[in-house]
Amino acid sequence: MFFEKKKLVLPTVREALTGRNEAMRLLEPHRVLGLDLEAEPRGSEVAYFAAGCFWGVERLFWRLPGVLNTAVGYQAGHTPNPTYEEVCSGETGHAEVVKVVFDPKRIPFEALLATFWEAHDPTQGMRQGNDEGTQYRSGIYPTTDTQRAAAEASRTAYDIRLRAEGFAPITTEILPAPPFYFAEPYHQQYLDRHPEGYCGLKGTGVSCPR
Repeated sequence: MFFEKKKLVLPTVREALTGRNEAMRLLEPHRVLGLDLEAEPRGSEVAYFAAGCFWGVERLFWRLPGVLNTAVGYQAGHTPNPTYEEVCSGETGHAEVVKVVFDPKRIPFEALLATFWEAHDPTQGMRQGNDEGTQYRSGIYPTTDTQRAAAEASRTAYDIRLRAEGFAPITTEILPAPPFYFAEPYHQQYLDRHPEGYCGLKGTGVSCPR
């Protein structure tokens, strides 16, 4: 889809849409994993990943053993409680993000990172494949200092490997997890509702160091 040039530049706080106070209402449980979408079981950890259209990214993670819950939403922007249409306008600054709740005793954070890196092309800036716009940028939003250190180390290691294969530098942003806003119910587990639906995930073919 074609986006105007301004849609590829993040808005400032002053430029961003105003938003609203009301949060998205989510009434149905996870269609695959069964939990309430806001559930974070005791002993679990949470991390957030952006790798293009969130439909395919969510399916990628809910299929991993040790992942307890997933949800799609918006993060790393300025507008409170944005809608999908507002995010797609490029005027909120948000990325399309997947919240991943996982059991670190069953799947280490490093395994999530490897899955993330290998599933998309993290060198493309404000796009992923044919999807262009600020909402499609690559990002990792850790919730602990340990996660952040691991994410930065893996970015450095993967960047070296990608450059050796002729790719551009990684553009993935790594920020302490900003506020997360759930996306509309029809986006949640979209590819379980519509198995033949659009999925733009495409990796580089370069494996991530483990």
